[in-house]
Amino acid sequence: MQTKKSFNYWQWRVILCSMIGYSMFYFVRKNFSFAMPVLGAEYGIKDSTFGIILTMGGLVYGVSKFINGFIADRANARWHLVIALSICVALNALFGWSPQISHWISGATEGPDFVGALVSCTAVFIILNNVFQGAGFAPCNRLMVHWIPPKELATKMSLWNVSHSIGAGIVAVLCGAIVARSHWQWCFWIPAIISGVGVLFIFLTLRDTPESVGLPELPDTKTELDEDDSPAEYRKFVKKMVFRNPIVWLCAISDMFLYVVRFAVLDWGPKFLQQGDTPLSPTLAGCTIGIFEVCGCVGMLLAGWLTDKLFKGKAQKMCLVEMALTAVCLVAIHLLPDGSNPVVTLVLLAMAGFFLYGPQALYCVVTGKHATKKAASAAGGLIGLMCYASVLFTGLGIGFLSDAFGQDFWDNLFIIMAGVSVVSAAVMIPIWNIKDDGYVHE
Repeated sequence: MQTKKSFNYWQWRVILCSMIGYSMFYFVRKNFSFAMPVLGAEYGIKDSTFGIILTMGGLVYGVSKFINGFIADRANARWHLVIALSICVALNALFGWSPQISHWISGATEGPDFVGALVSCTAVFIILNNVFQGAGFAPCNRLMVHWIPPKELATKMSLWNVSHSIGAGIVAVLCGAIVARSHWQWCFWIPAIISGVGVLFIFLTLRDTPESVGLPELPDTKTELDEDDSPAEYRKFVKKMVFRNPIVWLCAISDMFLYVVRFAVLDWGPKFLQQGDTPLSPTLAGCTIGIFEVCGCVGMLLAGWLTDKLFKGKAQKMCLVEMALTAVCLVAIHLLPDGSNPVVTLVLLAMAGFFLYGPQALYCVVTGKHATKKAASAAGGLIGLMCYASVLFTGLGIGFLSDAFGQDFWDNLFIIMAGVSVVSAAVMIPIWNIKDDGYVHE
């Protein structure tokens, strides 16, 4: 009884503290989207340039998630998070000084040389930041599969995934207000200060596996590595459970299309909402993206609960249903007449977020169960790599399409995203009725 009580305490402590810790990564990652419109207006930087930077950063992030997935399966999660977030905080603090650094490099305070140096600084800081941002999810994924039984994973993993929306939503509102009232540099300095406190919080509160606090491992999670957990056997196990596992690959492909939709909203939403026939103010644009994230939180929680209660833990079924409903919401936005009340757009976008964020949380539930706790982070790393291949379109593609077609492109963005959502749903059809997990059951 005492062991069960202690386990429940530590399980909820790990879930809640890692949620807060991971949300801090978003504070020093999604702030750049709100600085982009101001940087473009102040220094004449084109959307295509920002698109290239976003693409490079996203691709680096995907590769980093892939590599960190393998590291996380074998490393201490607390130290993994502390080191990565500390470096991201330092890079954001430096980003706020990029005009001064650009002046030091170019010897100018304006003109092509200065702007070129500023663009270079921006690219370097974004890329380096994404190298270490990629170390955020993998250790958290390790914590979830080591602390949460498979039968409860959808509900509690969905709760944990609210951290994405908490971080992105709060920083959207915060940076929207900062841009409206102060200089864009504070979009980096204030989040860096907040995340710096987050580093200390992670260090003081978080622990690794149940064994690290003297508790037994989860029951009914036996794997082939229990007898021999050597590096050679781990590599064989990962090859079988991740790289040769069609379930992991289909989830990765479906999630890649989901991320096309998500990043189109998060990275370009602030700019899109501030132009067109009924432009919003920076503050209202930030609140709209924030509401998108808040509704995503609610949808994520409901999706996890329904997966365990309605679909008996088969998260792939909920992923298919919710991506189809996301498409419906995006089609509705596209069909709105010009000059429609911005509140209608806000409500429909919020509904899209409600349906979109459930699958985002659940893909790693599917792969976590089938790759098992011994390779869940490696599977998550592969999914991350595929997801961030999406930036080839959402970064580079949207940037160039915006410069080439202007408002005509933005007018059709939501119907394009609806089509992408349908593809994401269709990819899940072959695994509608797969078995529950990949553990060894005697």
